[in-house]
Amino acid sequence: MRALRRTTALAGVLGLTALAATATPASAATNDPLRSKQWGLTQVRAEQAWPTSRGAGATIAVVDTGVDLAHPDLAAKLVPGATFVGCGVRTTVCSDGNWKGTDGVGQDVDSHGTHVSGIAAAITGNGTGVAGVAPDAKIMPIKVLEDGSGTTVDIANGIRWAADHGADVINLSLGSLPGTQVLSITGLDTDVEDAIDYARTKGAVSVIAAGNTSTVACTSPGFSSTGICVGSTDKNELHSAFSELPVKPDLKVVSAPGGFAFGACDDDVWSTVPTGATSSCGVAGYDAFAGTSMATPHVAGVAALLLAQGRTVDQTEKAILTTARTPVLGVRGQFSPLYGYGVVDAQAAVASAR
Repeated sequence: MRALRRTTALAGVLGLTALAATATPASAATNDPLRSKQWGLTQVRAEQAWPTSRGAGATIAVVDTGVDLAHPDLAAKLVPGATFVGCGVRTTVCSDGNWKGTDGVGQDVDSHGTHVSGIAAAITGNGTGVAGVAPDAKIMPIKVLEDGSGTTVDIANGIRWAADHGADVINLSLGSLPGTQVLSITGLDTDVEDAIDYARTKGAVSVIAAGNTSTVACTSPGFSSTGICVGSTDKNELHSAFSELPVKPDLKVVSAPGGFAFGACDDDVWSTVPTGATSSCGVAGYDAFAGTSMATPHVAGVAALLLAQGRTVDQTEKAILTTARTPVLGVRGQFSPLYGYGVVDAQAAVASAR
């Protein structure tokens, strides 16, 4: 599904595409000017986790539309990446994960990967823009989508490359149309699911967007993969109307802040966009998007905080699932179709037993 700008309709494209569609922010512990608008960081209790872990030593691969490699809130956080789309028939990998791709032209829809990256791990406390969930984690830019969409082969190749080059977390803010789960269930197309399994053997946690078409289960690859599928909540901790229900067979499902999509900019998730891209909210280099794409990097950031503590993949997933909280009820680690195991809680997760 195509990236969700705050005023645009949810739309889908064939193949796998970018998926972009509580509490009032507390007094910010950082000097980032847009931090007060980042209700998502408050909802997942990111700042309360930072005295225990800030993600140092962990790398989050953003397998997406590429990243603005020169963005002032991201550039110092980047490790070498790769591009898998537009490389030609003779070459699998080319270029460096730049959002502009091999033709040097950046479409606004390809701002998506830069936005996802800022949510997960923007430079924090630099007096610029936004803060990230995992302030000391690194970002690995992996471009597998062009003009917002791509093939399962390119996406799988990107995941495998990231795992082979030191990624600890694989962020997949992408998905396919509802109903295509049958392709992986029947074995007709398991490229991405197999790549996620491979990344797991290399010690990487995969976090995958649920989808933006309001159906009753995670779309592919979230549905049948071994990764964690993520549904969306709004700033009031209600399940976002556009979000798929976080449901999949193995019940490795949680929720995280993804926005409202039908209101004002501050109802959605603020983050970085390429400095040359259009900002629908009028702040150069930053914008507010909504979607399960935005929910997913909140969870990827929490995974980085946990992996930086020396936890294994299993221990990291257990911490995320068992400490997530169900809004209103206040219970933790209990599955419901609306929230999965609940809204991720960074503070509780990093404090949990291994």
